[in-house]
Amino acid sequence: MSQPQARQALPGETGHWWALALRGAIAILFGLAALLRPGIALQALILLFGAYALVDGVFSIVGVFGGTRGGTPRWLLFIEGVAGILAGLIAFVAPGLTAILLLYLIAAWAIVTGISEIAMAIRLRREISGEWALIVGGAFSVLFGVILAVVGPAVGLLSLIWLIGVYAVAFGIMLLIVGFRVRSEESGGTDRPSRVV
Repeated sequence: MSQPQARQALPGETGHWWALALRGAIAILFGLAALLRPGIALQALILLFGAYALVDGVFSIVGVFGGTRGGTPRWLLFIEGVAGILAGLIAFVAPGLTAILLLYLIAAWAIVTGISEIAMAIRLRREISGEWALIVGGAFSVLFGVILAVVGPAVGLLSLIWLIGVYAVAFGIMLLIVGFRVRSEESGGTDRPSRVV
């Protein structure tokens, strides 16, 4: 009796799987742009990151009102969205950022985003079967942010761009996996067994 009820609640709670998938696709495009154009100027990198963070933040905010992820506290998704929008606006308003300031801005954004993704994955573990991708993506994001903050100032700009590119592609792939897992859970039947905690 409780299994069908839990399964019926899923579509309304997770909703908008496409927002996750689109965030993943945008992250991959950003990462590929950084990897394929490693000679990109610092100013162009700042604007590219600003655009990515801004769009990612907007789609997180969409999740607050549209219920992107089931069981996720809306304030947690809101914090992730605000962090992205702020990071993007800072990059656009102050394009003269030095490499060091850009580095710490990206590091802080990655850590906040990673913690938020891990917390959401823990809340999602009973809703979808692919929450591991969100956990891996979140952990990778936190690790990336910490590495960037600790050793980033010692690496050159080219290494920094490659590091950012690899991170964005990997994180985007994880978001795509989760997005399509949510979609398959929404459109799947009620035959998926519920998990036992």
